[in-house]
Amino acid sequence: MKRIVLTFLTTLGFLPVLGQQVSAQADPLPSWNDGAAKRSITEFVSRVTKQGRPEFVPAMERIAVFDNDGTLWVEQPMYVQGLFVFDRVRALAPRHPEWKDTQPFKAVLENDTKALAASGPKGIAELVMATHAGMTTEEFGLIVKDWLVTARHPKFGKPYTDLVYQPMLELLAFLRANGFKTYIVSGGGIEFVRTFSGNRYGIPPEQVIGSSNLTRFEVRDGKPVLVREPEIDFINDHDGKPVGINKFIGRRPIAAFGNSDGDFQMLQWVTSGAGPQFGLLVHHDDAVREYAYDRSSPVGRLDRALDEAPKRGWTVVSMKKDWKTVFPGYSREQEKQP
Repeated sequence: MKRIVLTFLTTLGFLPVLGQQVSAQADPLPSWNDGAAKRSITEFVSRVTKQGRPEFVPAMERIAVFDNDGTLWVEQPMYVQGLFVFDRVRALAPRHPEWKDTQPFKAVLENDTKALAASGPKGIAELVMATHAGMTTEEFGLIVKDWLVTARHPKFGKPYTDLVYQPMLELLAFLRANGFKTYIVSGGGIEFVRTFSGNRYGIPPEQVIGSSNLTRFEVRDGKPVLVREPEIDFINDHDGKPVGINKFIGRRPIAAFGNSDGDFQMLQWVTSGAGPQFGLLVHHDDAVREYAYDRSSPVGRLDRALDEAPKRGWTVVSMKKDWKTVFPGYSREQEKQP
């Protein structure tokens, strides 16, 4: 019974101060199958946390950074924030009759995926600006939270915040139990991710780095507020990720976790630092319990990073082989049920 309680609390991140005691009493990664991937994680943590070892790293330098989409939660068939944008276009369309004849809004309203894809990054940026700006940061946060409560994944029929990866929740808790400070470094919007990062991952908003709109200060009805402007401030993706880490953390992490080529530069930079480093990629190869995709996927493409991983010593996690379960609360057999 004691083992079950400890494992449960560790998974939820409620034992950040017990450190090595938890590791000694119970498997800190119960949803991971025994094998090279799990062993690489536990051995790295052991090397950098044991006093007297040549690779020991002081707690203040134990920083781990995690991508979000496809690394901590589901990203297929479309990035979650992309689906939020599309729903916002539909919700706001009655106020903008011109959208029915204007791309890329027309493509969203008609579910024309080819036209939407043809609009490219510029079209997506236009959609984001139209649906994410002109409101205060508090108003935007409430809109996101309300959407997350009601929105359902098209394949699983569950709220997106239920579709986080149980093995990664355990990994976050395991690292924090061993003195690591964990950050999210996402290509998604920083204020979008901050609405759920604390409750779902145990990562507070100040430890979230993401893409952002320009924001300005103003006083509305005698109250000071921050207003989101229709202009991009920073894109935190690809080579923007190490730039964002340096800008907001000011220290090179010693561990980085991702799943796509959008995370390549982050892993590349983190694992080229002095001293011990660790890089890990989640490979989505389980079409039964989640999705199988990599080199040819327009969402979460994993090509260059997959080729480079063996040369750079990065751990590649097979979702199919290395994870006993994918989502919280389900066994492998339950997850196979339609």
